[in-house]
Amino acid sequence: MTDFAALLQPDRGQPAQTIHVVDSATFDNWARGQSEARRAMLAAIDFDPKSAFQFAILQGKASSDFEVVTCVADVAALGPWCLAKLGEALPPGNYRLSTGDPHNAALGWLLAQHRFTRYKSKARPAKAARVLLTSKPADIAHWVRLAEATALVRDLVDTPAADLGPAELEQVARDLAAASDARLTVTSGDALAQGYPMVAAVGGAAARGREPRLIELEWGDPAHPRVAIVGKGVCFDSGGLDIKPAAGMRLMKKDMGGAAHALALARLITGAGLPVRLHLLIPAVENAISGAAYRPGDVLTSRNGLTVEVDNTDAEGRLVLADAFTRAAEAEPELMIDFATLTGAARIALGPDLPALFCNDEALAGALSAAASEAHDPLWRMPLWDNYDDMLKSDVADLANSGDTPMAGSVTAALFLRRFVPAGLPWAHLDTFAWMPAAKPGRPKGGEALGLRAVFALIEARYAPK
Repeated sequence: MTDFAALLQPDRGQPAQTIHVVDSATFDNWARGQSEARRAMLAAIDFDPKSAFQFAILQGKASSDFEVVTCVADVAALGPWCLAKLGEALPPGNYRLSTGDPHNAALGWLLAQHRFTRYKSKARPAKAARVLLTSKPADIAHWVRLAEATALVRDLVDTPAADLGPAELEQVARDLAAASDARLTVTSGDALAQGYPMVAAVGGAAARGREPRLIELEWGDPAHPRVAIVGKGVCFDSGGLDIKPAAGMRLMKKDMGGAAHALALARLITGAGLPVRLHLLIPAVENAISGAAYRPGDVLTSRNGLTVEVDNTDAEGRLVLADAFTRAAEAEPELMIDFATLTGAARIALGPDLPALFCNDEALAGALSAAASEAHDPLWRMPLWDNYDDMLKSDVADLANSGDTPMAGSVTAALFLRRFVPAGLPWAHLDTFAWMPAAKPGRPKGGEALGLRAVFALIEARYAPK
């Protein structure tokens, strides 16, 4: 893991290169205060303050000194990625902003220097650190924790399924439990089949060593408010007997992205020492194909007793989450949130950047939307439209796991999950992509944390000591 703490340091007046941050409204005034030579150089390179991420290196007073000018959307409200290009591209050394503190922008600076190189046989040597100085040293731990959690999501999602199955996901949870003095419980084998039959059914075709399991971590004072975090841990999704086409299967190593988010959120909560009783649940499976695979038309009895007809074995994530929801609800949390790479329909509706938010509680939905805005980590609320419940009807069971129409796929998936949430329990479901299809500054192509910071901001605002 990248040593993020070394990249964000207190400003004690140590030597550092200066970064001037401008936007289209402030550039002209800033430029008038620069030398004629600097203005001529900026004109020569066609420096445009309206161009995001554009920057220029300017000669300083001494031959070894230089300064940097960079464009942002709004100098009064620095977003998390506005310094990310500089974190990637500037020469090694110390840097400070000419006015103000980096605040949110510290996150992009840190993550711009993280790379997933596990499988590179000839990885380029790492550059020396580009260190950002801050006038608020008390905030350093917060930004470092967020960077570490985001990098954890990225690294887990980027790891091929051959090296990250249910057992390896369990080990990540064990490491977190050991580091945070939490209690870990893993249910597998006959106990899983009896207690979590839908988790067992979905993972029943996996090879030896990749058996399904329910991973639970509990942390914190039992007297504190109980918060349940559930993450979909489908370590690879072939689609089962309703097999995916090659294009649809190519990225299915990322189908445990919900579990990655849940683990990262647990790390944030424990690292911040929030006064909650955390209950983390990850149903970890591989949706594989063999003679032991569950079949279209099978009827599964869930942990809470509802029977589910399997219309499609590629709608497996909602099945494993349903049993985990029931277990979480048995402990009577005051809040339950789940992350899942659940439906392609959410991506068709909202694209890769916007997790779909479904919520059964108006106050919680409003607080999450506000937290998402504050954290610069957008969510988009989608409806739990009651009239679509009929799409989940079954002729032979209590409900079906998917409808007989391709329409409203993300909504019907959320409605399925809602059937396993007790009345009165505030619940939010994030249908997240967990992937960047194209690189942007600070965000390489590959695994990505989408919705993580928003949910942590909500929990921190709700439970942190005032």
